[in-house]
Amino acid sequence: MFKQTRIFTLLLATLLPLLPIAAQNVAWKSSVEALGNDEYRLVLTATIPTDYHMYDMGPYGMNGPTATTLVFTPGEGAELVGSVELLTPSDRHHDEMFDMEIGTIEGRAIFAQPIRLTAARSSVDVDIEWMICNDTSCSPPDELHLTIAVPEASAGTPAEEQTSEHVTEQATPAVSAPKDAAGDKGLWALIVEAVLWGFAALLTPCVFPMVPMTVSFFMKSAGSPALGRLRAGMYGIFIVALYTLPIAAIILITRTLGGDAVTADIFNWLATHWLPNLLFFLVFMIFAASFFGAFEITMPSWMVNKSDSKADSKGLTGIFFMALTLVLVSFSCTGPIVGSVLIKSTSGEFWSPIVTMFAFSTAFALPFTLFAFFPSMLKKLPKSGGWLNSVKVVLGFIEVALGFKFLSVADQTYHWGLLDREIYLAIWIVVFTLLGLYLLGKIRFAHDSELPYLGVGRLALAIAVFSFVVYLIPGMWGAPLKGLSGYLPPLTTQDFLLAPGATATTPAAARTDAPKYSDFLHLPHGLEGFFDLKEAEAYAAAVDKPLFIDFTGHGCVNCREMEARVWSAPEVLELLRNDYVICALYSDDKKVLPESEWVTTDTGKVLKSLGKINSYYALTTYGVNAQPYYVLQGRDGRQLVPPRGYDLSVEGFVEFLRSGLKAYRER
Repeated sequence: MFKQTRIFTLLLATLLPLLPIAAQNVAWKSSVEALGNDEYRLVLTATIPTDYHMYDMGPYGMNGPTATTLVFTPGEGAELVGSVELLTPSDRHHDEMFDMEIGTIEGRAIFAQPIRLTAARSSVDVDIEWMICNDTSCSPPDELHLTIAVPEASAGTPAEEQTSEHVTEQATPAVSAPKDAAGDKGLWALIVEAVLWGFAALLTPCVFPMVPMTVSFFMKSAGSPALGRLRAGMYGIFIVALYTLPIAAIILITRTLGGDAVTADIFNWLATHWLPNLLFFLVFMIFAASFFGAFEITMPSWMVNKSDSKADSKGLTGIFFMALTLVLVSFSCTGPIVGSVLIKSTSGEFWSPIVTMFAFSTAFALPFTLFAFFPSMLKKLPKSGGWLNSVKVVLGFIEVALGFKFLSVADQTYHWGLLDREIYLAIWIVVFTLLGLYLLGKIRFAHDSELPYLGVGRLALAIAVFSFVVYLIPGMWGAPLKGLSGYLPPLTTQDFLLAPGATATTPAAARTDAPKYSDFLHLPHGLEGFFDLKEAEAYAAAVDKPLFIDFTGHGCVNCREMEARVWSAPEVLELLRNDYVICALYSDDKKVLPESEWVTTDTGKVLKSLGKINSYYALTTYGVNAQPYYVLQGRDGRQLVPPRGYDLSVEGFVEFLRSGLKAYRER
């Protein structure tokens, strides 16, 4: 019993560091004061946690802290009078870390914005962004949206109080902890996909035969029903921990030893460097060949046998090694799935890989946990046989198709020009056509059983696969294929387009040469723009237009999806083409720049590639390492409205662009 308690305590000690740290709250309260003559003053008060300070309104530029910004957008019947003011005196001092004079506020910060009503009543929207720090760490920049009715029922009394919570983490004050630019929708999409892969993994030939072994183990276990349920529950927890804790340990160790930038570099390298992408491509092809029957991939027998021998022991130790045996035996089938889930999630926030792997392993462990709870359920399962080999072959075809995504990422980031869009599509069309023929029984592999007749299930799958092939074919002539936009090379890599997109018209003023890097970087939908921020800022000032900064990446699935589904909308294209200067900053491009353009970080590291320099700028300026991330910038480098991440709402994106344009014209 002592050994069981010690193991359980060790498990808790391992999991506790992953739990969220107690959050620090910033409470925002709004009120309206009547000034007379239809004029009012909107007052916003921020209550700052003890031992923390907030920065004043700056501005501090890219090398300073995140200044507090309040953007007021009056509704119909209201207009702003002057600009927002900070009523609370800030403590101005020279900060050695930022090497500049900054202002900080402790306790309470009060901001005011005068307005005038031209109607009986109206409302004003307020978008707030701020950051708080203490002597050792800073929270990520946070945002809040308020809507204030004017006049209130009793002007001068508080209208509403809203609180925004954020986690204070150990971080270097100069670099804010990154936020998830993909947004909740992007993370939830990753979670759903991971859960589906977790359930699908149960059907693989390496995993399905482990079900009888699980049932046999728990049927032989002695003890009370309550003890049996405890063991079954711990079995599921151990499976989840064996998949989730290794990736969590990597993230925690790298963040502890090197900080956010080091972890970002590791994930960026893993997701975009040619070496891991080519390795993943080869691994997927090898596994596909194995699934087709060329050879059998298994874990080393000594490893599995040693784990299996310890599974016969009683108590939690035996259950742990039973779970370890399951993970080791099944890894030859789940390995590529795990790799695909992790690589896709690394384009988001640091915690996304942990969350997605937790979702995958939970779904994967759930059936085994249920069988451990109710061993009699095994009688209702179909026996393994020819159908299981068919599942294996189908997964082989899918592995071939997915494997080329890794080769495509390396091809785009290094500009090899090997896998243009039409070549990629041709491969997919052939692969899924062969899959459809296999489902119809027209192709057989070495380990396939006789197919005397075509079942309804196989027919339904064949119809779905051939429908997918028909959907792909127009893409060979330039069809956008919006449903697959995140998985295909960009349309700009395609040589032949039956209906090329319209090109943007750009004023000739201040534009004499082709933009830097435009020989290998391009914008979608025929839009014209820049790929260097300084060049874009100079041009925007010359033509008197706001700047649309697009933090993007070659391997960013969500970026391609935004471009295909949101940017393609006529109203969005019109605003981008006519009212903004576009600057796309690729965070994963491997182009090595001339030495004069290299950037040295605060730690002394020299950044030489275009992607690393852009990624460093995004992290130090906006506290993000995820893409897509959209910033609307006005004169003097100031943000016009709060930035926007991954969100497929066309209406929301149009409002985002229009609000930025309105703010630019009012300043």
